[in-house]
Amino acid sequence: MSINWIDTHCHLDAHEFAGESSAIAQGAAEQGVSMIVIPAVERSNFSVVAQLAGKHSNCAYTLGVHPLYVTQANEDDLLSLRGAIPAALRDPRFIGIGEIGLDFFIPALCEPAMREKQTHFYVEQLKIARDFELPVLLHVRRSQDMVLKHLRRIKVGRGIAHAFNGSFQQAQEFIQRGFKLGFGGAMTFPRALQIRRLATQLSLDAIVLETDAPDISPMWLYPNRNSPEQLPRIGAVLAALRGLSVDAVAQATCANALAVLPRLNQVTGVHA
Repeated sequence: MSINWIDTHCHLDAHEFAGESSAIAQGAAEQGVSMIVIPAVERSNFSVVAQLAGKHSNCAYTLGVHPLYVTQANEDDLLSLRGAIPAALRDPRFIGIGEIGLDFFIPALCEPAMREKQTHFYVEQLKIARDFELPVLLHVRRSQDMVLKHLRRIKVGRGIAHAFNGSFQQAQEFIQRGFKLGFGGAMTFPRALQIRRLATQLSLDAIVLETDAPDISPMWLYPNRNSPEQLPRIGAVLAALRGLSVDAVAQATCANALAVLPRLNQVTGVHA
């Protein structure tokens, strides 16, 4: 039986993939990547990610405003997102709200006014996810505690903490709140001790795989462009770290993705 993988986070619409997205999606499918989740990052690419997912049998999408794009966003973007959900729900390839969250790594985003604006957009998008009972794809760069603070208040039920790099205790709280944790290219670097430790210590049923392509390239590609075609090899690193077969890791992480992103089950070609 062929091995299937799910890339739970890939910006296939990024300019780095201009003109190549079809070939990349097809190449990933040939490598066993049966589904690629494409998160929106701003209002202007809501239709872009939807159209891209519609073109490829192994793609799905989410809608949201990324914290790095909050700088140029306004209240109309939140209204547009909420207004877009009822129609999007008629599309089986629409599976959640994302990429949303908080970024306290980039200095300009840490200024008081921008922290406040980021938080406002994050909270309002959590409310949209809650109101429509949708999972969220969370950006949690140096912001795990603040992201969790608002999740305690606004119950969304499930989602993925993308590119997770927090503590074991923070990981456990996300898991207790119905979240899976996303691991990708960073895990492939031997010096990424904390991430690799988490990848082995956490229960396998808490982990999903991702590329975040074109970013977070694995060790063998860095610093070049990442691609969803790399997901099986990233999965093989997780298998080696945990002393498991590649097939066992593929099956488990695929099942985890389908559990936390339930609308993926409507899309043909996805197999746990």
